Amino acid sequence: MIEINLKKGFPTVELAMISLRQSLACGKARGAISLKIIHGYGSSGKGGAIRSATYRQLVIYKEASKIKEFVQGDAFSPFYPQGMAVIKLDPTLTQDQDYLRTNQGITIVIL
Repeated sequence: MIEINLKKGFPTVELAMISLRQSLACGKARGAISLKIIHGYGSSGKGGAIRSATYRQLVIYKEASKIKEFVQGDAFSPFYPQGMAVIKLDPTLTQDQDYLRTNQGITIVIL
């Protein structure tokens, strides 16, 4: 799994979405099965702008078949349908340190 940190350097949402798009393309080119997107949860404790924009963009990518699946960190476990779906597509994800931790600052993407 490739790890991408969208919040590094505190970019604007627009720059973070450019980085997301480039990271997905790079991951596919490298033959990766999955990506861990670190977007943070936001300093307000209510979810950050990059987190929200990442979710919206991944919905669009999934509908356009640019990615196979994704799960937000709070559902990254076998107790949620999306969590089970990503594990079925990449069983090695059960070894990730954030598996079962309900980390709202990450999203797992299956390419």
